[in-house]
Amino acid sequence: MIRKFATVPGLGLVLSASLITILAGTSTVRAQQTPAQQDSTQQQQPANQSQAQPQAEAQQSSSSQETAQEEIPVRKPKPKLYKNWVYNVGAGASLTNGTTRTYARGGGGVVAAGVARNFSQYFGFRLDFQFDNLPLRDSALQLAGAPGATDHVYALTFSPIINLPVTRVWGGYIIAGPGYFHRSGKLDSSTVLPGVPCTAFFQWWGRCFAGSIPANGQFLHSSLNAVGENFGAGITRKVHNDMEVYAEFRYFHGTHAGITTDLRPITIGLRW
Repeated sequence: MIRKFATVPGLGLVLSASLITILAGTSTVRAQQTPAQQDSTQQQQPANQSQAQPQAEAQQSSSSQETAQEEIPVRKPKPKLYKNWVYNVGAGASLTNGTTRTYARGGGGVVAAGVARNFSQYFGFRLDFQFDNLPLRDSALQLAGAPGATDHVYALTFSPIINLPVTRVWGGYIIAGPGYFHRSGKLDSSTVLPGVPCTAFFQWWGRCFAGSIPANGQFLHSSLNAVGENFGAGITRKVHNDMEVYAEFRYFHGTHAGITTDLRPITIGLRW
């Protein structure tokens, strides 16, 4: 029977053809499935990339903004190196000069106050009021025939001021300008007779009339206004915040009808 089955004509050919057909169909199905899967994969990748790209760009822009903010330096406002208004009060003693020294001794007390308006770190204007005591010398009292007397000067000055900062603690300034000086005094009494010729003291005292002592006896009081100039310099030292200690030396000179008033006040005080 085996031989008969093997010898059936065309059976081998039929089997061979069937096997080839099955193999060809399988490879065709595989070939059709592979491109489809590749297409679906490629479609999914662009979709994912399109969704991820805006997120990446947003992250990149935020990081670039943060970097830019970090790179831009923040400029701090510069501290102001001066004050617009500066006030000062002080006290000290006054030296005399010129004709004033002949009749008034030095060492009289000084009280001063002022205010300055600064327009820069280096330049401003200062207004000062000052009281200077001028005690008369014993020789002047003898010329006046008086047992005692009082004499003083009120000074009002308006001056440009040049500030000279040296360090954060130490500084200085120079001041110069016009001044108005009012000198007044009073003799306790006098043995001088009215109408007699004036002495040099009474000429400086400012109570001579036509070269003689006034006949009405109005020579015990003295009142004299003079216009002149002042100049000087000072040094400063900061002690607390904007508070400064200052020491100042100035020269006052006033003239009225040939009568002079000359002072050299030395003042120590506070500025703020």
